[in-house]
Amino acid sequence: MTTFAAVDLGASSGRVMAGRVGPGTVELTETHRFANEPVRAGGTLHWDILALHRGVLEGLRRAGPVDSIGIDSWAVDYGLLDAAGALLGNPVHYRDGRTEGVRLGIGDEKLYEITGLQKLPFNTIYQLAAARDTPQFEIAQRLLLIPDLLAYWLTGETGAEYTNASTTGLLDVRTRDWSAPLIAELGLRPSLLPPIRRPGEVIGEHKGTKVVAVGSHDTASAVVGVPAAGEHFAYISCGTWSLVGLELPAPVLSAESRRANFTNEGGVDGTIRYLRNVMGLWPLQECMREWGSPDIGELLRQASRETPVVVDLDDPGFLPPGDMAQRVAKAAGLPPDASPAKLTRCIVDSLAVAHKRAVEQAQELSGRHVDAVHIVGGGARNELLCQLTADACGLPVLAGPVEATALGNVLVQARAAGVIGGDLAALRTVLRDTQRVVRYDPVRR
Repeated sequence: MTTFAAVDLGASSGRVMAGRVGPGTVELTETHRFANEPVRAGGTLHWDILALHRGVLEGLRRAGPVDSIGIDSWAVDYGLLDAAGALLGNPVHYRDGRTEGVRLGIGDEKLYEITGLQKLPFNTIYQLAAARDTPQFEIAQRLLLIPDLLAYWLTGETGAEYTNASTTGLLDVRTRDWSAPLIAELGLRPSLLPPIRRPGEVIGEHKGTKVVAVGSHDTASAVVGVPAAGEHFAYISCGTWSLVGLELPAPVLSAESRRANFTNEGGVDGTIRYLRNVMGLWPLQECMREWGSPDIGELLRQASRETPVVVDLDDPGFLPPGDMAQRVAKAAGLPPDASPAKLTRCIVDSLAVAHKRAVEQAQELSGRHVDAVHIVGGGARNELLCQLTADACGLPVLAGPVEATALGNVLVQARAAGVIGGDLAALRTVLRDTQRVVRYDPVRR
């Protein structure tokens, strides 16, 4: 079998997975997991990028000899390099408040027409608007998104992988290249943005091992890892965020789509990830941190016996960290001392309703119906969430694989190496033949 290293960086932890691919076999082994803990310094929330780099190097060391390396991470955040290629400070965290109140000179309608992106205050374009008058920005020569920055440190080569670049608000969704009008609007030097590269391209080498571009936005890799049969499926990549949508051949740029705040992000093989960001499991993760990290299985069992209460998890008031349990209780009209089980049921029910809303809107706006909903990522382990999502959507939910992102990362590398062939449908056939998927049928009440 051939072995590939998948570097997968999430909002709360990073890990390196060794993926072994052979005839009828795809096996993953975690070689190293490390914390991803943001640091607040000088009033600004930063990523500890050097700690992440150290974790990546340790994971690659433990993985041993591999045929290639692929890196994926969250979207929108970036590092700036000076003329010598040195990093100008720690990258700022997308949950930092620096983009509050930032306005662009270009209208929302025109921006959506060019980029097709959901309007989110932390998109790269707003971060750049907030930072463009800083001394760092004035001397910066290159902007690299997080996976591209780590790839640069491994190989010495700069570039911008397409699927992640498509989330910045600076890419033209039609031409699939940087938008000159938006670059001019922000007053950016065009040379600040590196050339676009595509999944499957070789970036360079790290100690004699190829580093290969994958779907470097973790959701792009996760969608590759959806074991769907045919095209009539919705996906939910469920973790800290829930990314809910469809895989389409072309963007949906209607006024109705813009008003519904749907996004058109680039996918592997030129597909479009037509989706909405839903708050996901972030409120529950924050509550559990406040509660001292209780056993999640027991908490969900207790929650299943509670009466449902639904709140709007897309309320931006749930975005910042801290005091989450009190905020959820207040929004739900529950007493401040509401039990963890009651608050958990509220969060999970609310998330299932948000999933239903996004799946239905995606179908209506795109004109494509779906026959099933695939939940991948950490949320696929949450049996209560999967069942409530099936009940809310009135569709079967197929849960798994949990490691869809790492699997998608590995499969793109394996295809680039010639170990497997074919299009996305062929890659998904391999997944259906090798990965465990649990089916939840809707309960009629």
